[in-house]
Amino acid sequence: MIAAPPPVPAQRLPFSVLTGFLGSGKTSFLARVLASPGFMDTAVIINEFGAIGLDHLLLETLDQDVVELPNGCVCCAVRQDLAQTLYMLLRRLARGEHRPFRRIVLETSGLAEPAPILYTLSADAFLEASLGVDTVVTAIDAVLGASTLERFPEAVAQAASADRLLLTKTDLAPASDALRAQLAALNPLAGLVDAQLGDPAALLFGGAITAIPRARRFATAVHAHGIAAFTMTLRRPMTRLAFAMALGRLAQEHGEDLLRVKGIVAFADRQGGPAAIHAVQHTMYEPRWLPDWPDADHTSRMVFIMRGIAPQRLLDGFVAGDPVLGENPMLGKTAREGMA
Repeated sequence: MIAAPPPVPAQRLPFSVLTGFLGSGKTSFLARVLASPGFMDTAVIINEFGAIGLDHLLLETLDQDVVELPNGCVCCAVRQDLAQTLYMLLRRLARGEHRPFRRIVLETSGLAEPAPILYTLSADAFLEASLGVDTVVTAIDAVLGASTLERFPEAVAQAASADRLLLTKTDLAPASDALRAQLAALNPLAGLVDAQLGDPAALLFGGAITAIPRARRFATAVHAHGIAAFTMTLRRPMTRLAFAMALGRLAQEHGEDLLRVKGIVAFADRQGGPAAIHAVQHTMYEPRWLPDWPDADHTSRMVFIMRGIAPQRLLDGFVAGDPVLGENPMLGKTAREGMA
């Protein structure tokens, strides 16, 4: 049982997730990040603590749960529950029991999917108020990435859930055009970057600026293991209530297989700029209202990355073809006119 929560930090701490399949090079990349000069005020959480290759970085053992790395970063292991570990870190931060930190990075195990981790943050009121999801980064082996994606559904789910796809081991071999095309089709939301280029800390934090693809009607790409990326465009704005009901019903019925939803959407009942929409599994995050459209394309559009959900089910949730939505005349009319 989790003890009473500590005080909520004055500002939400950025929380990034570094994931990738076994042997993808994420630990080596994290070691480079930790060597960055400005990274001392960071807490690091690591799965499979005894099995990873960061032991050479450990300098001082604080106790059985927390260690201090050479650059002063606080590092702890997930032994039981992620929420408990986060509570422990935030409680010690509030008490001043170790070096203060301003951000948190979680390196997952090679078989973990990011979506349940993000759901853990949103499902806990204290953690949601204390932490803000910054970036989900997935390491992709440039040498073995294509075959890994074909063989292992966990690798596909990791890539599909990412904000940023990190090509590793490009010093051994350049990423093939086929792998790049495979990743772009699997996750059109994510930026694709070379781990050898640029500031590694900036690749892990700072938010992922991604463009929502434009689609005149809708487009879908189905991949191995039932993962599909589905792009949908709205011709006319829906009301906020209609949109929330449609997306909420979808999340309620298929939440575990709704890996990510991102979009830029204008609403009929709100003046001003559009909203940046973000949902993970059962949870729809609070919209982030933009002062204006980020580019010349003022089309409301969303990308759904899902597993085993028929594209028609998405359409049924936003048009009058869904009997439940059709019972609401306002919602049905809005949806019928809204779809391209």
